[in-house]
Amino acid sequence: MATSLGTTPGGTTPTGLTPVGTTPESEKGAEFQEREKILSPDFLSVAQITEMLAEDVDGVQQKLQKFLNFKNLQTCLKEASLLDYYVSGFLWARGMDFSIIQHSKFMTLLDMLLHNLRTLHMSLEDSIKWLGEVMAEIGPSRSQKYEEWNTFDVKQANAIVDYLKISLFQHYKLYEFLFYSAREEILIGTEQVIEVVKPPGHPFPGPLEEGIAFGIYSAFIEPPPTVDTEMKGLNPEQGPEESQPKAGISETDPLVGFTIEDVKSALGQVTNDILIGLQTEINEKLQIQEEAFNARIEKLKKA
Repeated sequence: MATSLGTTPGGTTPTGLTPVGTTPESEKGAEFQEREKILSPDFLSVAQITEMLAEDVDGVQQKLQKFLNFKNLQTCLKEASLLDYYVSGFLWARGMDFSIIQHSKFMTLLDMLLHNLRTLHMSLEDSIKWLGEVMAEIGPSRSQKYEEWNTFDVKQANAIVDYLKISLFQHYKLYEFLFYSAREEILIGTEQVIEVVKPPGHPFPGPLEEGIAFGIYSAFIEPPPTVDTEMKGLNPEQGPEESQPKAGISETDPLVGFTIEDVKSALGQVTNDILIGLQTEINEKLQIQEEAFNARIEKLKKA
């Protein structure tokens, strides 16, 4: 019995022919869906990538800091290191003139490598193997059957591998230390006790001799006496009548009308008078002792 064209006895399909009920389009769609699952979901959305492509270096850092919800960059080494990792990767991809889809896959690749290290404790050898498997899917296809599905060409794929060698893989031990090693919080501080000069009775202490003249201090700095300071000198046992000044006693300050220079001049004159009297008295005593010694010397000569 003759068989129909394209079939074998028993209704099987010859090798190399499409099975009954299956079309090349459906096979292509299934394979496309499988490839779409690679590096999904995306680490950054298309809108976020488009927004960052229009920013400068500082703008990219601020946007990524907001997207990653990093709030302790000034005090947390882990957040600062991760932000630098993502910012450097994004800027490198922008320098390579990647498309938005290529940016999305590359940033997801960076995030997945850190995820494998942080969550799965993947070693460096395993990370390199995993990268090779992923690049085989998103990079240039071996069969080149569907070239329109290739996310990166050969040159771009090699550049990505080279970048990961000098960024993540070269410093893999440091990233392991960042995720696995607990760091102690060291607080360094010194307590110092500072003694402050307290003013005697008013808010400002008296001026130093080398600091400011007393006249300027009295005229512009020293506050006027208040009722409280005047009442401090009164005896609390005295009544209001006893505290009143007695009749016939003048309350006028005897130094009113004299300046500081006048007081200094008067004190200098009194001091000079006292010193001159003392010097005269000392000279007279020395002269008497000198005459006594001379008389005794003359007696010794005659003897």
